Amino acid sequence: MAKRNNPPDRQKPSGRQDRFGKGVFRTTTAAFHALGHRFRRIIPRAKTVVREHRARNFPESNRAALQFLLFLGGMITMWRSLLGEKLHNFRMKHLGSEAGAPRWRARRMHPLLFICGGAVLAVIAIFFSLYTFATNVSYNGTTLGIAESTPAAKRVAAQVETITSETLDQAFRFPDDALQYSTRLVRRSEVDSSAELEQDLTREVGLVAYGYSLYVDGELIGSTEYEGALEDLLEQVKQMYVSEDTLSVDFEESVRVSAGYVPAETLTNLGHIAQTLNSTKSGEVIYTVAAGDTWGQIAMDNGMSSDELSQLNPGYDINKLQIGDELIISNAVSYLTVVVTERQNYVDVIPYDIVYVDDPSLYKGDYRTLSPGEYGTCDVVADVEYVNGVETKRDILSSVTLTDPVSEQRARGTKERPSWVATGRFRWPASGHITSYFGYRNTGIRGASRNHMGIDIACAYGSPIYAADGGTVRSAGWWGAGGYTVVIDHGNGFTTYYEHCSSMLVSAGQHVYKGQQIARVGRSGVASGAHCHFGVQRNGVYVNPLNYL
Repeated sequence: MAKRNNPPDRQKPSGRQDRFGKGVFRTTTAAFHALGHRFRRIIPRAKTVVREHRARNFPESNRAALQFLLFLGGMITMWRSLLGEKLHNFRMKHLGSEAGAPRWRARRMHPLLFICGGAVLAVIAIFFSLYTFATNVSYNGTTLGIAESTPAAKRVAAQVETITSETLDQAFRFPDDALQYSTRLVRRSEVDSSAELEQDLTREVGLVAYGYSLYVDGELIGSTEYEGALEDLLEQVKQMYVSEDTLSVDFEESVRVSAGYVPAETLTNLGHIAQTLNSTKSGEVIYTVAAGDTWGQIAMDNGMSSDELSQLNPGYDINKLQIGDELIISNAVSYLTVVVTERQNYVDVIPYDIVYVDDPSLYKGDYRTLSPGEYGTCDVVADVEYVNGVETKRDILSSVTLTDPVSEQRARGTKERPSWVATGRFRWPASGHITSYFGYRNTGIRGASRNHMGIDIACAYGSPIYAADGGTVRSAGWWGAGGYTVVIDHGNGFTTYYEHCSSMLVSAGQHVYKGQQIARVGRSGVASGAHCHFGVQRNGVYVNPLNYL
């Protein structure tokens, strides 16, 4: 008996290969089961379509698979006609010349064979339209997503390295074993785009993040990872200033939102960004001194004390302000300046004119109202501009008069004014610097008043003291704690006091003119040094002299 030749032993696959093969087999089997289930649902409908086709009823369907089969059936009919024509031409070309019988007899192929072949092709096409071989990407054992291929996944990793290096301004590379790639059969819908895989990988690394940053005049305010959140926040800031009359709301600064990768540590919540926008930053606010301004009034109008204004403006003499001087009234400005334009419709007043009538019984510069004037009214339409809620400009678009104004009749004095008649404006009574202001104080001097009813002007002993305005000396003598004191009644509701004199140059009942020397500086009464205490009463009530000097 002949000895059988046994085939050589095949090498047994490794465990990893065996597992991978089984995994692919299971995936493939599941895919074919799903396709089989789909075709079992299609078969009844396909039979109906075939019957209608044979009856020439032009069958239709909304299902993609049946539409494909109908298309394939129509193409088969065309292909069969073309093939029959080709075979006929080939047969006629090769007919035998003597016997008159063809060497090759053409066979007609059954249509079922074409349909089965087309169905197989359709199954293969549908399978590969639903499934594909892709690469599973993992970072330190954590699955990130599925890339279309291993080279594509590696390109994403290289892009993440570049982004991280540029964002952090330092070199960054993945360790050799940090990223793992494995190829497997997956549904096409499970494959991630490069952008999605890039964001997942950067998020897993945790050094940078794709975010949206808010810049005001080029200064970074904050960043967030939520798209559209910063735009909504800016819109909320604008809505705080919107009313039914608002035409436009805008920011004076350059405001922009930039999308891109930022260091993860710079991401912050929207509440912190909103708080920053509503706060202030370093920056000077300047006020220009105008006619009639006083140091105390400027401080009061800007919500601060005289000392606080002095701290912001060291070196200024508060007693010698000049028109045009620039004072710092704040060291902080807002991050955002909101400019709002409103169209307002309102009723405004029309000023009345004043008609003067000469009166020889009145001194020059004195006036008396004969008949009061009346304001007129008008309907106004105006565009008003506000900056952070403060009006800065008003453009009148139209004004329609509703009622006309009535002129005021006023008598004007023509009689020569004596030199001792009050002008209504005070001059400084002495030349020096202020050592004590109007109001509460604690000097520590026994007998000195804590509620200071004037200002103390320190000057050399014996320096001249002048009448602040014209008037009549009410008294000149000893005034207790005030020492030697001169009191002048100016006849217009104002009375002035000059205390702590060393000597007096006027007496009670005497008329004095503005700027006339009435005494000399001393330290009589309760005083710590030579100075002139200057007090002002208006209608019997002590007032701050700095508001009238």
